[in-house]
Amino acid sequence: MNTLFSRCAKLVKSTIKPAMIASYALLSIAAHAVEYRLPTNGNSVVGENQYYVVPEGKTTLEAIAAKFQLGLTNMMQANPGVDPYLPTPGSTLIIPHQLILPNTKREGIVVNIAEMRLYYYPKNSNSVTVLPIGIGQVGRDTPENWVTKVYRKRANPTWTPTKNTREIYAAKGVTLPDVWPAGPDNPMGLFALYVGNLFALHGTNADFGIGLRVSQGCVRLRDDDIEHLFNSVPVGTRVEFINQPVKVAEESNGGRYVEVHEPLSRTQEEFESNEPVMLELDRKVTRFIAHAETDSFVIKRLLEQRTGMPTRINP
Repeated sequence: MNTLFSRCAKLVKSTIKPAMIASYALLSIAAHAVEYRLPTNGNSVVGENQYYVVPEGKTTLEAIAAKFQLGLTNMMQANPGVDPYLPTPGSTLIIPHQLILPNTKREGIVVNIAEMRLYYYPKNSNSVTVLPIGIGQVGRDTPENWVTKVYRKRANPTWTPTKNTREIYAAKGVTLPDVWPAGPDNPMGLFALYVGNLFALHGTNADFGIGLRVSQGCVRLRDDDIEHLFNSVPVGTRVEFINQPVKVAEESNGGRYVEVHEPLSRTQEEFESNEPVMLELDRKVTRFIAHAETDSFVIKRLLEQRTGMPTRINP
């Protein structure tokens, strides 16, 4: 656990003041979801960032992240240097609720593993629900560039560890059963949406790990969030897995925005290194950044700091 927190702390070096433009309304922050109204006129920036004063008494960044329906990495990127175990009482944190919708089809479920967020676009709705997720460890990576669907749903799922998973645990001195029975101690949690052979979006029996690389490859959600998806998402719903650490948006008001997250490490050596992971920009992002109006100082700072928050890059 200490290693995971240490890795989170290495993800970002500094931050910038967030753009508080509130392009489109944040409809609600309920116990089970953050919901945004979908933008119009070809726009992609939604929500607004907020500020939170850390209360007196003991709390953790994970507890604050859960309170605001965020993953731990989202909070770490937006608030570099904050002690994840004991943020300073009276200090002010940024709650990064402004974001750019992923550059892909706005249908069904979209999982952007780079930012560790799941987007659900309900059919015949003018809104999108955004949920934080935990994803696969290095070497047990969650899929990317994959389009599938929800094949079935199950309450109180059992867990069938793969042979590889059992061997990994055995090397640590832990013997896993062939099938872990359903119940509150099950690592799958209380609900699961199966989107492939032995691959699922599911709950967890742990309070820690949302917004981190901790699973055996599946997508992990907090209990209330997976229950919300279980009750809301029909079987047959389209599911797409993408990897977009850099998202861009050109808004109808002329604003050009970039949101940069730390790319996922591909090797254990890279994961444990103090050096930032190299950003690989695709052709569309490169063209967007190369625009004549781009403020070169702002974009350089964004690509270095990787705060995970949209920032305007033109005057």
